[in-house]
Amino acid sequence: MSRERLKGLIEHWIEHNEEHRARFLEEAEEAERLGLEAVSERLRRAAESLGEASKWLREALKAFNQ
Repeated sequence: MSRERLKGLIEHWIEHNEEHRARFLEEAEEAERLGLEAVSERLRRAAESLGEASKWLREALKAFNQ
């Protein structure tokens, strides 16, 4: 695998994570409206975890320039 291919994959993963993160938050709101507090909380935690993963992926991208 080339450096550029790996960099492209990381960029794709960040985008993909952010799409899922947004959807998890939308569905967390829906779960809350349905009275499913535990489900809502877990979806919010999953969204938070994806945000953290994206943070580290962005750091990996920065490391290409070091």
